[in-house]
Amino acid sequence: MKKLFSVLIFLVIFLPGFSQVVYEDVSNTGVYEFLDELASLKIISLNSAIKPYSRSYIAARLAEAKQSVIKQELQQGPGGYKLSKRQRKELDFYLQDFQLEVKAARIPDHASSLAGNYTYKLGFLFPDQPRLAVSLNPLGIHYKDSLFTVSIRPILGLQYISNQNGTSLHKWWGASMFGYIGKSIGFYASLRDNNESAGMEYPGYFTLNQGQVYKPGTRSGVDFSEMKGGVTFAWKWGSFGLIKDRFVWGNNYHGANIFSGKAPSFPYVHLHVNPAKWFDFNYIHGWLNSGVVDSSRSYYSGSFYREVFVKKFVAANMFTFIPWRGLNISVGNSIIYSDAIQPVFLIPFMFFNSVDATNSSEVNNAGQNSQVFFDISTRQIRHLNIWASLFIDELKFSRILNPNSFNWTSWKIGSRLSDWPVRNLSVTGEWTKTNPITYKHYISTTTFASNDYCMGSYLRDNSMEIYCALAYKPFRGLHFNLSYTLARHGDEYIDTRTYNYDILGFMKHQTWQNQTIELTARYEFVNNGYFYIGVQNSNNEGDIRYEPELMHGKTMNLITGINVGF
Repeated sequence: MKKLFSVLIFLVIFLPGFSQVVYEDVSNTGVYEFLDELASLKIISLNSAIKPYSRSYIAARLAEAKQSVIKQELQQGPGGYKLSKRQRKELDFYLQDFQLEVKAARIPDHASSLAGNYTYKLGFLFPDQPRLAVSLNPLGIHYKDSLFTVSIRPILGLQYISNQNGTSLHKWWGASMFGYIGKSIGFYASLRDNNESAGMEYPGYFTLNQGQVYKPGTRSGVDFSEMKGGVTFAWKWGSFGLIKDRFVWGNNYHGANIFSGKAPSFPYVHLHVNPAKWFDFNYIHGWLNSGVVDSSRSYYSGSFYREVFVKKFVAANMFTFIPWRGLNISVGNSIIYSDAIQPVFLIPFMFFNSVDATNSSEVNNAGQNSQVFFDISTRQIRHLNIWASLFIDELKFSRILNPNSFNWTSWKIGSRLSDWPVRNLSVTGEWTKTNPITYKHYISTTTFASNDYCMGSYLRDNSMEIYCALAYKPFRGLHFNLSYTLARHGDEYIDTRTYNYDILGFMKHQTWQNQTIELTARYEFVNNGYFYIGVQNSNNEGDIRYEPELMHGKTMNLITGINVGF
């Protein structure tokens, strides 16, 4: 911690402050989907391989889109792709939420009035206090002066699921806040307390639900809470932060296969550097939960036995190159290691596999597990986003051309066609294949997991998935989505380094399968607040350990709820 404080002091003293950084929760799918839509229309540029985005980054992209709209209006003629009526209203709607940040964005002279066009809608109380507002959109209490900015917002929600097997009720409540001090310091926090009538997410389940750590007790009528937040320091070309949050690396529309954000949030330091338009760099070093008891450090206190877990860490980086607008090529690597922090993994730009070989020497990599990954996304053709993501756990070139062999890899390939040939309509297709043993390791403290949740694909290893979706947004805030998912999983192999995995093969024996057709409707009535209802025709076959009891077998599921805040 002394080293971290030393780094922070250095940044404060020697780096020029420029803009604040606070991260927007990846669960806020409304604004994330809208930014993706604008990028596919070539209205803005976006590095969608790294999430969450900061609020200032989102504000800058929204302001960029607004500038394009204003420019077209001033020209009164063709000057590029024109947003539809729904898209223009969507843009103004989200700008309403990010007005604290957009007022600091650099805006050309012809759009200089943008900062003054947004005020908190339906603000009330404190009419004589221009710096303080209580508003309904966005819902919360907001304060801003020349030095200090803070926004406090409620978190409330309810989800009800019903099918032939029974019902599930999930309730949550809490609050979030974010703020800025000066031009460089950002801070944010979010506390959400939850109660479920039955636990819908455990490490063994194949669901996209975010992983949770349930409080001790029975597996029915469970409680859990999650605290997320961070403090950051930003300058003109980068930022540094101490954060506890979920992050997602890798383009995807149905779960990433590099870092999926499924594991419960854990603390990490984050360095982001963007020194040129053609280069973007991200690095994290995190403290994971190994779930492995360290008997040498565990002890009795009276009659109580205090279990202490083996320390576990992750270091990862991602280099993103942008040779021209709309084409992002990313390459990165990570390492999972245990026992004690190794200073070499605090160097952001390292190739950790090589460092691992040096550190381990003749110890046969016993304490470390490295990975390499690639991601490419192209939006060169307007309306179309094509991307591919590759996670490599172990690679031998001799296996590549051998049809009877395989490397320990996970592939994810997909595309989305937006706003063509029908306005406000998008079509998505995604395919995922993960070979056996990927994400696993023969040392229990260095698996690609935290709190026993895989940090990669939600289907883990020896699995495949096909996902297709048709989405339509008839007017601002209303979103219909029709999707089909086919997910399959094979035998569970243990990495003992004694199996002949080539003989066992990929998906040689299918142990579980899910087919789901789902129709959902969601209406976002205020920023970060929406109603939703959905109908699922789901068929789970095979090992019942892989899904919640409520979802066993063939079910027709009704899912409805309301959410305010993240």
